[in-house]
Amino acid sequence: MPEFAVLHEKPHSFYSLYERKGELQHQTHYCPGCGHGIVHKLVARAIDELGIQNRAILVSPVGCSVFAYYYFDVGNVQVAHGRAPAVATGVKRAHPESIVISYQGDGDLAAIGSAEILHAANRGENITVFFVNNAIYGMTGGQMAPTTLVGQKSTTSPFGRNVWNEGSPIKVCELLNALDAPVYLERVALGSNKQIMAAARAVRRALEVQMRGQGFSLIEVLSPCPTIWKKDPVEAQHWVAEELVKTFPLGVVRDRTKDAPVRPASAAPPALDKIPGILGLEQDDPGPTVGGPAAREPVELAVKVAGFGGQGVLLLGEVLAEAGLASGLQVSWLPSYGPEMRSGTSNCHVRIATRPIASPLVLRPNVLLAMNEPSLRKFLPTVEPHGLVIYNGAACPADCLRPDVTLIAAPFAQLADGLGGARAANIAMLGALLEAAPVPFESQVPNVLRKLVRSPKWLEIDLAALARGRQAARQEVAS
Repeated sequence: MPEFAVLHEKPHSFYSLYERKGELQHQTHYCPGCGHGIVHKLVARAIDELGIQNRAILVSPVGCSVFAYYYFDVGNVQVAHGRAPAVATGVKRAHPESIVISYQGDGDLAAIGSAEILHAANRGENITVFFVNNAIYGMTGGQMAPTTLVGQKSTTSPFGRNVWNEGSPIKVCELLNALDAPVYLERVALGSNKQIMAAARAVRRALEVQMRGQGFSLIEVLSPCPTIWKKDPVEAQHWVAEELVKTFPLGVVRDRTKDAPVRPASAAPPALDKIPGILGLEQDDPGPTVGGPAAREPVELAVKVAGFGGQGVLLLGEVLAEAGLASGLQVSWLPSYGPEMRSGTSNCHVRIATRPIASPLVLRPNVLLAMNEPSLRKFLPTVEPHGLVIYNGAACPADCLRPDVTLIAAPFAQLADGLGGARAANIAMLGALLEAAPVPFESQVPNVLRKLVRSPKWLEIDLAALARGRQAARQEVAS
């Protein structure tokens, strides 16, 4: 039998079958002539040649390459649109021994992700970024991208990109070259076999920069998009070689591989018992820890605080969370508010429990603190049966009564106004909560107020409002 040698084969860093779909599991989802398949193979082959498959972590974005995790047999993280460099930063810092690859398209990297790539490059993060530039939004229907050429037509620039209206195409490599930190920046293309071979060398070299620990590297790949460009695959490849390169010149834009030092290792994280002191959370009397006397009885508070912006909704939630934390309980605090500083909607989710909290969201509260009638009407139906509702109003509207919950209504804003400031209505409502539902962290509330409220005048008003709220709750229950 004649001797033969295998010159080209499927990289080992690809899965043997692509299980994204039931049939044709040897095929990717990319259109015929799409450059993503070529770039995938160049990256996978470089991973094989460098022997880093078991160390590689691919961070893939939203866009045509969204299913990359079905193809690469490496560690995979799927991220939100544009956020790949930020997530890659976290992965690399958490696992510095890994080879972390951020894979992005032009709409993902140069539009919604422009801040992430700029700051990752500026910090010199030791990650490798492969930036596939086909000058168009491919997956979403052909809108103009930040890299769309002047005069190029798209669904959002039907008369061609106009410099005076949409600006010039963004040259990412040149933009990042203005920063001090990047080590290696190169632009390559897939317009011919010769260009593809040069791209393969650049892909490998960028990964080697990371393996040496030198810092940030990015390879921009000019890639065809036949379907959206409305060209056949051969014509699209020629267009890369003949047109895209006029706006985006090929070549090495930055190369500091010979003199760039190895990036210093990150400092070791502090011991867990030191973190409270670093964050300024230590107190003379920190209260019992989880499992201590105050936490023996199970605690499971799911609190929704809701009102208008400016009513102290978020502060009320923060006081609850801080008091629970100071008592050694598990806590979470999640704000939700509109863009208005005043009069916009505002609410927050607070969970306080003796056991770990699975989610900070409070969709079915067992405590609702409604600071106005719209909030009461919106969230009352979501309260768990046998829950507690505290309403900032003289009386609850007749059509908002629920016999299966405890409802306390009092004009807390008026009560607080009588003490010197209607803005303390939130703390008066907190006092009513502590009176109606005794909790193991209530002794910590005054301490938290002293920490959060810096004005002596307002601290005095808030402490008085806390007591006045308790009194109102007692009177309401007694009646």
